[in-house]
Amino acid sequence: MAGPDAELAAKLEPDVPHAARIWNYWMGGKDNFQADRAAGDAVAEVYPEIVVMAQQSRRFLVRAVRHLAAEAGIRQFLDIGTGLPTMQNTHAVAQGIVPESRIVYVDNDPMVLVHARALLANTTSEGVTTYVPADYHDPEKILAEAARTLDFDQPVAVMYMGVMGYEPDLDVVRSIVQRTMDATTSGSHLVFWDGTNTSPAVVSGAQRLAENGGVPYILRSPEELASCFSGLTMVEPGLVPIPLWRPDEPDAQGIDAYGAVARKP
Repeated sequence: MAGPDAELAAKLEPDVPHAARIWNYWMGGKDNFQADRAAGDAVAEVYPEIVVMAQQSRRFLVRAVRHLAAEAGIRQFLDIGTGLPTMQNTHAVAQGIVPESRIVYVDNDPMVLVHARALLANTTSEGVTTYVPADYHDPEKILAEAARTLDFDQPVAVMYMGVMGYEPDLDVVRSIVQRTMDATTSGSHLVFWDGTNTSPAVVSGAQRLAENGGVPYILRSPEELASCFSGLTMVEPGLVPIPLWRPDEPDAQGIDAYGAVARKP
């Protein structure tokens, strides 16, 4: 391996648990190291439902993107904090419905960057899929880079999928979301979900993650998450446990993760 990929690979730190790789492990992926698996297993010991949460998070993404592309007329997606590619990524779902959909992925993880070039490629000849290496704490950089691909005079779906728990200050989270949405036009949408402190077991799981070298993850109440949608109009059914957001399964059950899709008036 040579060039930029070699430089990125040198930053992988396989002995240090990393959020994207731990999540990849919970989802059944192969792009993780022993340190990631050990941290993931430590969490699962006290909160086995974390594996269900990982799987349900992807199902929520699929349903939300499907709704936006098929029903809301969205043709542009800005997926911030995308994580490691697995199955049914945003571009695959959107371009499968609307071939000309344009998708910009954003992440600051070296391992994600290494995989992005190979795995986050167009599924259609009409669409566009690109990748921006950036941290969500720098929305201005993200927006400037994304504007090379997306037309912000047209509606955009901005997606924060289970990543804001890594920011300990809720005011900062609200500010990031607001600054991003302020750059979009009427008819744009926010897709947002995160883990919630709605059971003692999930709180124990978050503590285990930090104790085993993972980046601390802040669990918030559903009411705190709802405050991130200020000024937006939630589409039905509003902010709910993610398996219950327009479920495909009749027997869907709630988990300690809430999400919603909301429209900018």
